[in-house]
Amino acid sequence: MPQVMLDPIGIIRSPYKEKFAVPRQPGLVSSARARLEMLPPYNEPSAFRGLGEFSHLWLMFVFHQTQDKGWNPTVRPPRLGGNERVGVFATRSTFRPNPLGLSVVQLHDMCKDGNKVWLELGGVDLVDGTPVVDIKPYLPWVDAVPDAHGGFAPAPPDISMEVIFSAAAEQACARSEIPDLQQFITEVLVQDPRPAYKRNDKHWQQYGVRLYHYNVRFEVFGRLTRVLEIVSAEE
Repeated sequence: MPQVMLDPIGIIRSPYKEKFAVPRQPGLVSSARARLEMLPPYNEPSAFRGLGEFSHLWLMFVFHQTQDKGWNPTVRPPRLGGNERVGVFATRSTFRPNPLGLSVVQLHDMCKDGNKVWLELGGVDLVDGTPVVDIKPYLPWVDAVPDAHGGFAPAPPDISMEVIFSAAAEQACARSEIPDLQQFITEVLVQDPRPAYKRNDKHWQQYGVRLYHYNVRFEVFGRLTRVLEIVSAEE
């Protein structure tokens, strides 16, 4: 078979600066906004004619941070506790024969400034810098299948985690130029981004994550997450 070559058509600019804490599926963090910056020659405005009539898009992208790690025929999905192995093709694991992912995102706006074209998106689950290789409109009458079976993930994940903020963290959110920063951090952490094997820890565990240009430090015990501090990573 001839080798298949794919050219990135755009790059994602998102608040997720690292893989940790990226939602495991699109749409789980509704306040997650991102920008898809189109690359030449694919930033031709005529290529987007009619796209604004659609509310959602399919993005095909490259798992660029793990593509050099290779693949395994079986993986341990977090949904099964991180211990049980299933076939890679029965999962959405990033470690695949070809490092391609697929996400449905909300289209908020299409923008143009000189020779720059970009799309404003919502509900993204993509790390900053992700290369996008294709865009397709989402068609609800064919893409949404109400009676489909979800295998070992038949329902949305449990998001009963409670997230609270220290006084210092709340003040940092209030001072931030990022709209609704506290709401965004809450939606990210309520998903419990910890590795599955850590969820049975019987003591407080501290973690850190980079969101936008902030380092967010938090601790978790059971079903409670406490945001300790939010400081600029640029300081």
